[in-house]
Amino acid sequence: MRPRGKLLLTVVVVCLVAALAGLLAWRLDARGEGKAIAAAAAAGERPVAPDFELDRLDTEGRLTLSSLRGQVVVLNFWASWCPPCREEALLLQEGWERYRDRGVVFVGVDANDLSSDGRAFLEEYGITYPNVHDGEGSTLGRFGIPALPETMFIDREGRVAAYVAGAVDAAALEQGLEQALEP
Repeated sequence: MRPRGKLLLTVVVVCLVAALAGLLAWRLDARGEGKAIAAAAAAGERPVAPDFELDRLDTEGRLTLSSLRGQVVVLNFWASWCPPCREEALLLQEGWERYRDRGVVFVGVDANDLSSDGRAFLEEYGITYPNVHDGEGSTLGRFGIPALPETMFIDREGRVAAYVAGAVDAAALEQGLEQALEP
């Protein structure tokens, strides 16, 4: 290879490495913000939940988290390939049916998944609450979600009142809802 070709190749490789390092730093920074959200909620603080706008999985259109302000939101991050997500699916559906008349909205975020698999999951478990599709998982970093499933309980002012890492059980669902429903 000619010296000029080697120089050009070196410049291209250095630029590529710099771009990848920048992307990694950006992703780590976004996860850091989300981890701060989870840690603050665990410490009894109420950090503001990051807004998102995603395609609906259960119907046509898009949904923004900010459009639900004024209601308590149970925000569950899941995927069809996730065994613990399957374990908690019926409990979340039952919670939706029980609390929706009290101004509580359950929202599922299907992340790192195919939309067709997500729709099949909703049908298999009879899920009727709103669900959105985050195929690439871009929303996960903003919330600091390292694994699935995870659930955040957002109060009427759009603040995270409680956070559950891993599958939610009946006691954690009740406790999170109580925290989000209190003024």
